[in-house]
Amino acid sequence: MQALTLPASGGWQWLAQGYALFRRQPAVIGLMVMSYWMSLVVFNVLPIVGPLLASLVMPGLSVGVMAACREVDRNRQPALGVFLQALRDAPGPLMALGAIYLAYTLLALALAGLVDGGALLTAVTAGKPVDPEALEDGRLFFAAQVLLLAMAPILMAYWYAPILVAWHRLSIPKALFFSGIACLRNWRAFLVYGLGLVGVGAILPGVLLGVLGSLFPGAAGWLASVITLPLLLVLAPTVFASFYVSYRDVFVPSAPLSEHA
Repeated sequence: MQALTLPASGGWQWLAQGYALFRRQPAVIGLMVMSYWMSLVVFNVLPIVGPLLASLVMPGLSVGVMAACREVDRNRQPALGVFLQALRDAPGPLMALGAIYLAYTLLALALAGLVDGGALLTAVTAGKPVDPEALEDGRLFFAAQVLLLAMAPILMAYWYAPILVAWHRLSIPKALFFSGIACLRNWRAFLVYGLGLVGVGAILPGVLLGVLGSLFPGAAGWLASVITLPLLLVLAPTVFASFYVSYRDVFVPSAPLSEHA
């Protein structure tokens, strides 16, 4: 397994090629992304164990969406079964990855809780409103910064890990290691990728809504709904497809993929 080092422009190419991949099979990739989100929603509404189950199956479901993108990339029609194929083939390692990610996230939230007295932790885990006092005195903002820094290592280690476990049959430690190395080697591309996501997903829609809102002040709410929904229906599948494109561009397998890869 070798992780290539791409130029900074590679980050923008992931987005552009992800969109191109989505356009080849918009209904199929869109359906897979919708299935992913709906599955997590269904798990999360289950009492007590729902959020835990959602965290455990999330890696396998994400690989299912990646598998559909790979089929489209290979000019093949994805079968609906590819969505659950990874969870059928490697349920234990993938669910273990989900447990590791969940445990680390809770620890990071607890660390941030030392800064704001647990306001952010309570808001995330219990769904309670944010403490106005913590928001006003800046503690919540500082806690969010601590959380972001604490989460950076696991985000890099986890980014490609589910695919490496499911498709390359790497052990969990090796998958986390190679994913982290790949992200570190390509930090410039990831920086451009992140800036591109912010620009396309937030800044441009915000500017467009601002301009239209000033031109048609009485229809601001209607315009927001008209623009936001189509944007999400295009942006969400494009982002998932860009995840697959980044994997495809970064990793060069030194051994054959698994029989289901």
